[in-house]
Amino acid sequence: MSNDQRSSGSRTIARKLPPQAVPYAFAFFMAGIMAFLMCCTVVAANTGIDAGYPLRVLKSYQLAMPVAFFGVLVVRPIVVRLVGFVCHPH
Repeated sequence: MSNDQRSSGSRTIARKLPPQAVPYAFAFFMAGIMAFLMCCTVVAANTGIDAGYPLRVLKSYQLAMPVAFFGVLVVRPIVVRLVGFVCHPH
């Protein structure tokens, strides 16, 4: 059995998304990580780090994550072209 499947009695459940989901999975993880890092940084710079810091970061992240997700989906094709202009293909 491959790593992307799990046996449950006589049923087999696929654990991976299909290849068509790659751009969306990439955008989700990239946006999630970058939005969290930026929220941590901006909240600390603007309000400092104290007992309320984690809650302020999470409140900021509620807005930042969806914006970042759709932003990555929109700018990804542009970034791919720009990288193509400045890098040799492998």
